Amino acid sequence: PVPTISWRRADGKQIPRKARRHRSSGLLEIPNFQQEDAGLYECVAENVRGKNVARGQLTFYAQPNWIQKISDAHAAIEESVSWECRASGRPKPSYRWLKDGEPLLPQGRVQLEQGSLTITNVSLSDAGMYQCVAENRHGIIFASAELSVIAVGPDFSKTLLKKLTLVKVGGEVIIECKPKASPRPTYSWKKGKDILRENER
Repeated sequence: PVPTISWRRADGKQIPRKARRHRSSGLLEIPNFQQEDAGLYECVAENVRGKNVARGQLTFYAQPNWIQKISDAHAAIEESVSWECRASGRPKPSYRWLKDGEPLLPQGRVQLEQGSLTITNVSLSDAGMYQCVAENRHGIIFASAELSVIAVGPDFSKTLLKKLTLVKVGGEVIIECKPKASPRPTYSWKKGKDILRENER
């Protein structure tokens, strides 16, 4: 006789309530398929002469989708800059980086790890447009950001050159000079109009 057909999940979980069973055609329809719907399903055909089971694995796949993008950054020469991008997807996306459209490889000052990029001791040559690329077998997405590298001339506005009075003959005096500057400046000292030169004192 014509068998009756039923459906079940082999892992013991319940078939989602949203699923629709079409008994006449032996069809199981699952609308809006999600990760929790994935698993091993069984179709059971049965009549008075016996029973047979067919199994099928349903797997959830999703193209990458951004969770965290990168944004434009400004860095002074010799500073460090870090970016991180993260994407969801099934299977888990892999990441790669581009600079001005060309592949960016880890080397020296440039460190890449999954979705993170760190550039230490930034130079003017590091300026440009960067892209984080996330991809799996179902899709590829791009996030772009520009790195601007700025140079700053020496600024003494936040540096205090202290006026020190020597109390004890033969004592030691230390005067610190730390202006804000990028790239790092060279230093010279004057006493009055005369350039100070290093000697035993």
